[in-house]
Amino acid sequence: MSMNATYRNAIADHGGSLITHIGLVDETGTELSGGDPAYARQAVSWTSASDGTIRPDADLTFNVPASTTVGGWRGYSASTGGTDYGGADLTQETYEGQGEYKLLAASTGILHQAGA
Repeated sequence: MSMNATYRNAIADHGGSLITHIGLVDETGTELSGGDPAYARQAVSWTSASDGTIRPDADLTFNVPASTTVGGWRGYSASTGGTDYGGADLTQETYEGQGEYKLLAASTGILHQAGA
């Protein structure tokens, strides 16, 4: 039996409460580090779930160190350390020099869907 949309939205909203920060990873899945200004995870707030999906309530901008490829994002339970809850791959973007990466809220989400 599949659970209904109300249940999936409640689970999605709870999941958002676990993920307090978003970080970027390179093409190998390793979190970025370094740079000047330094890379750091960004605090995230989530929209209320709709159709089992939550999204950041605003775009997030990250400092990206030189000679780095952004390959994905991950959700974490803390600004450093904490639990890595997973995330998604992004279209790879390589930075020769120090730069900024904007993770668009409208293109970023966590989907909680009904199973079979």
